[in-house]
Amino acid sequence: MAHASDPSAGAAGLGLAGRAAFVALPATALAALLALLWAHELPLRASWPWVPAAGIELAFLIDGLAALMLLMITGIGTAVFVYAGGYLAGHPQQARLYALLTVFMAAMIGCVTADNLFTLFVFWEITSLVSFLLVGFDHEQAASRRSAQQALLVTGTGGLALLAGFILLAQAAGTSSISALVGVVPQLPASPALVAALLLVFIGAFTKSAQWPFHFWLPNAMAAPTPVSAYLHSATMVKLGVYLLARLDPAFGHWELWEWTLKAVGSLTAAWGMVLALRERDLKRILAWSTVATLGTLVVLVGLRGEGATIAVGALLLAHALYKAPLFFVAGNVDHGTGTRVIDRLGNLRHAMPWTAAAALLAGASMAGMPMSFGYIAKDAILAAKQAGEAALFARAANTVFGAIAVAVAAVAAIRVFWRHPGANETPPAHEGGPALVLPPLVLALLGIVLGVFPFVVQDLIAEASVAMTPGTEAVALALALEAGPALASLAVTLAVGLAVFAFWDPLHRALEWLGARLAPLAMAAHYERALRAIPRLAAGCTRALQHGALPGYVGMMVAAVVLALLSVGGAVAAAWTWPPVSLPSVGVLAGALLVVAGALLALPQRDRLVLLLAAGLTGYGSALVFLFAGAPDVAFTQFVVESVFVVVVASVLMKLRLRGYGAGLVDDGPRAWRALLALAAGVGAAAWLLLSVATPFDAALADFFGARSVPEAHGRNVVNVILVDFRALDTLGEISVVMLSLLAAWPLLQALARQRDWGARRAAPAREEPR
Repeated sequence: MAHASDPSAGAAGLGLAGRAAFVALPATALAALLALLWAHELPLRASWPWVPAAGIELAFLIDGLAALMLLMITGIGTAVFVYAGGYLAGHPQQARLYALLTVFMAAMIGCVTADNLFTLFVFWEITSLVSFLLVGFDHEQAASRRSAQQALLVTGTGGLALLAGFILLAQAAGTSSISALVGVVPQLPASPALVAALLLVFIGAFTKSAQWPFHFWLPNAMAAPTPVSAYLHSATMVKLGVYLLARLDPAFGHWELWEWTLKAVGSLTAAWGMVLALRERDLKRILAWSTVATLGTLVVLVGLRGEGATIAVGALLLAHALYKAPLFFVAGNVDHGTGTRVIDRLGNLRHAMPWTAAAALLAGASMAGMPMSFGYIAKDAILAAKQAGEAALFARAANTVFGAIAVAVAAVAAIRVFWRHPGANETPPAHEGGPALVLPPLVLALLGIVLGVFPFVVQDLIAEASVAMTPGTEAVALALALEAGPALASLAVTLAVGLAVFAFWDPLHRALEWLGARLAPLAMAAHYERALRAIPRLAAGCTRALQHGALPGYVGMMVAAVVLALLSVGGAVAAAWTWPPVSLPSVGVLAGALLVVAGALLALPQRDRLVLLLAAGLTGYGSALVFLFAGAPDVAFTQFVVESVFVVVVASVLMKLRLRGYGAGLVDDGPRAWRALLALAAGVGAAAWLLLSVATPFDAALADFFGARSVPEAHGRNVVNVILVDFRALDTLGEISVVMLSLLAAWPLLQALARQRDWGARRAAPAREEPR
C-alpha cells in the first residue's frame, strides 16, 4: 500500500476539506447521540410497517446496551475516520475507503438499534458485505482477495444459518419483535423448533464473533488497512455476535443448552486465541488473536448468571474498545513509520516515535489490567462475575490464561517494540506520523485511563446496559463492582505469569511453531481450505452425474423427485388415512381406465419408437375418456386435442427420421430394473394419494360458495359456465391457449397435407389438348 510519503502514491487522495466532511459524519452522529441520551430517558422506541402480512416492522430500540454500542460505533468511528485521513493520505482510493466506512457505520447503527429479527438481519448482512469490500480494499494483492473471500464465506454462511434460525424462532414464538421474544420465549417449552432455532443462532453469532471453530478468519482479515482492522475487527463488527447473544440472553438464559454452550465455546476460544497469539510475529496478528480471546471471554460472561456478569459484559465491551483500537492504531503507525510490523525487526522506537510510544504504553496498561485504568475495572468485574456465576473449572483456567497472556501481549506492543532492542536485530529507520496518526490512539488510550480514575462517568451507562441484558432487575450492584478492587493475590499471579510469558516469548513461540507445524493438517483453517478445494470437484462430479445428456436419466430424476415428494408429504398425513368406500365406476370411466392400462402394458415391451408412441398415446386418450365421463368435458376436450396433435406431430417426425435411416429403435443403455421399480413407486405413490384424497370427507365449501354467488355476482344460472368464464377465467384462458398452441403446432402438417393433396389432384387430372 502506498502512503503519502511514497513517490508511488499516484494521484492525490482527498483534500483536507473532503476528509473533514467525512469525519463530520461520525462526529455528528456522536454529538446527536449524546444529546439524545442527555435529553431523553431510555429506552427509546420507533417503528414503521414494513411487511405487515408477515408481521415484520422496521422497529428500532435504544436501551442501555444499544446506547453503549452506539457510543463505541460513533466514538471509535470518529477516531478511525480521523486516522484514515492520515494513514491513507495521498492514496487515490481514499474516498472509496471513507464511503465504505460510512456505509458500514450506518449498518452497525441499524444492527444495534433494530428491534425486529429480520430488520436486524438485513443490517447484519450489510456489515458482512461491506466488510468483504473493506478487507479486500487492496484488491490488487492476492492475499487481500483471499482474506476477503474467507471472511465473506465464513460470516456469510453463518448469516444464512442465522436467517433460518430467525425464521424458526419467529414461527415458534409467534412474533419477530426482539422485545416481545424476550418475554415470550421463557414461557415456551423447549420444542425441537426452538432448539433448532437456538443452534442456528449460535452458528450465526459464533461466525460473526470468530468463536471456535470459526475463529481462523479474523486474524487473516488483518490484510485490511489498519483503520479497517481497528474499526471492524476490534471495536465494532466482531462484537455483533456477542451483542446478539446478550440481546437474546433474557429469552434463553434459563436453558442449560444456552448456558453451557456459551461457557464451553467461549472458554475454548479465549484460551486458544491467546495461545495462538504466541505463534505470531506480526504485531497486528498478535493483537488480532488477543481480540479473538477477548471475544471468547465476552461469550463466557454472557453465559454466566447474575447481575455481575452483565456488568462485566458492559465494562469489557467498553474497555476493550478503548485499549484495542489504539493498539491497532499503534501497529499501523509502526508499519507506516518503519515499513514492517514484524516484532523481530523492531525495538527502541520510543526515540523516533515518542507520541505513538506514549499511546502504546497507556493502552497497554489498560489491556494488562493495571490499576488506574478502565481495563483494571473491567477485569475486576470479570473476576467478580466468574466467582459469583459459578464458572466451570475450565472457564476459570481459560480466564487465567487469557489474563496472563493479555499482560504479555500488552508488554510486546508497549515495551518490546518501543523500549527494548531484543538480540542483535536491527531497528529499521523510523519516523513519527502526523497529527492525524498520533492523536486518535493517544486520545482513546488516555480516555481509557481517565475512565479508570473516574469510573462514575460511565457508571450509569453500564448500569443501563446491565438492565437491558437482565430486564426487570435493578443495577444497584454496579457501584460496588466498580469500587471494589480485585484480590491482590489474583492480580499478582496474573502479572507474574504474564511477565514470565513476555520474558520467554521467543522460546514459547519456537515451541508452539514446532508443534503447530505438525498439527497444521488438523487446524480449522486447513479444513476450510480443503473444503474450498473440494467445492469445484463436487460441482464437477454432480455435473457429470446429473448433466449426462441422456433423456431417460433426466426423466428418471424428475420422477424420483416426485416420488420422494409424494412419500415425504404423504407420510406426514398417513395417520389420517382410512380406506375409502368402494363403488363401481360408470361404463365410460371403466372403459377409459382399461384403455389407460392397455396402453401402458402395450408400451412396455416395445422397442420401436413409432409403435411405442402410438401405444403410449392410448393412455392419453384413456385419460380423456375418464375426464369426459367424470364430468369434466372441458378438460377432456383439451386432452383429446393435445394428445392428437402430439401423436401426429411426433409420429411425423419419427417417420421422417425413419425414411432417412435414423431412429428405427431404442438404444439399450443399461438395465431396466431400476426404471421398473421407479415406475412402480410412482404408481403406488399416486394411487395412495388418490385413495387418501377420496377417503377424505368431501368439503362442500367451494360448491356452496359458487352456487351462492353465481347469480348475484356473475349473473349466470349455469354454475359450470360461470366458474369457467368468471371465477376461473385465467384457467380457461390457459386451456384456450393450449388448444391454440396445439393448432399452431399442427398447422405446418395441415399445410403439407393440403399441398400433397393439390399435387396429387393435378397429377390425376387429364391433360388438356393444346389448340392447333
